Amino acid sequence: MSQRRPYEIIIRPVITEKSNRLMEDYNKYAFEVSLDASKSEIRNAIQELFGVKVKKVNTLIVKPKKKRVMGRFRQYGTTKKWKKAIVTLEPGESIDLLNFAG
Repeated sequence: MSQRRPYEIIIRPVITEKSNRLMEDYNKYAFEVSLDASKSEIRNAIQELFGVKVKKVNTLIVKPKKKRVMGRFRQYGTTKKWKKAIVTLEPGESIDLLNFAG
């Protein structure tokens, strides 16, 4: 099995009000990751990309939501299913998400 590059595992940071609060209060960062990525792959990718020590990785699958598509008839579609990783860093470590070019 070949080793994947970090940019194939980490898709983008998730920047919301809740994730900002987690960053400030608990030193936790949220990322959208590949659906088939394991916790150890995510840990290694974050450490390689940002040069930080990862304490813990939590993952969850975000379920698709129904969305109404505008048109003459009532049609419904869904958003995509994706995987979120919440990465806890060691005390004293931090990530600058503004310079992430994933």
